[in-house]
Amino acid sequence: MEQGRARGAAERPEWRPYADGRVPEQARGPHDHGEPQPGTPRSVQRHSVRGQVLDALRAALVGGDLAPGQVYSAPALGLRLGVSATPVREAMQQLALEGAVEVVPNRGFRVVERTPRELAELAEIRALIEVPVMLRLARTVPAGRWAELRPLAEATAAAAAHGDLATYGEADRAFHRALLGLAGNEQLVAVADDLHRRSQWPLVSPPVTRRADLVADAAEHGALLDALAAGDLTVVQSLVREHFTGARG
Repeated sequence: MEQGRARGAAERPEWRPYADGRVPEQARGPHDHGEPQPGTPRSVQRHSVRGQVLDALRAALVGGDLAPGQVYSAPALGLRLGVSATPVREAMQQLALEGAVEVVPNRGFRVVERTPRELAELAEIRALIEVPVMLRLARTVPAGRWAELRPLAEATAAAAAHGDLATYGEADRAFHRALLGLAGNEQLVAVADDLHRRSQWPLVSPPVTRRADLVADAAEHGALLDALAAGDLTVVQSLVREHFTGARG
């Protein structure tokens, strides 16, 4: 049930990661608006710009706007985002560390071509980590706590209903982070979230992800909360395994 099945797409000049086609005003760095205001640390501002650019590029990867096998230059992406090349280059370096892109000397960054086998391996690792954790949580977390996660499950359902792959991907990861967060192990959450993100990158030749697939995927979140609240270990294990096997989220 991963977003890894997002559609591929050739590089399109009209791509805009934000509703208005640009990075928000507060995300622009000193290269775009001159010197920062007195008392504003440059490093904090640059970090903010890079973080928002990184979010935009991740959404473009999940949504298929950055196509597997294509090479993108930092200056060209910077023009699309309305920022300088520097935060784009920094964000792309982070994506390279995450395995989403690879550096092409003197050209830019190539989006990694993910294979179905790689996605299956990621799903297997996630299941090995999350199934036992979910079973433990089903035995130890008070039933009332699961109701607190309903809004997150509903957010995935809303994104699925609109067929928005990028928004669904973020909502899906937020839901899973909240679930695993109840285990009280920050390292576990970080590792699982990294695996989840990697599984969302598009395939080499991905099938079209239908809105109905996303809706069905989101519905499993609510069913999982029901099973966890009821302490039904058999259903919890079945749902989590099927969730990963479906390879949508």
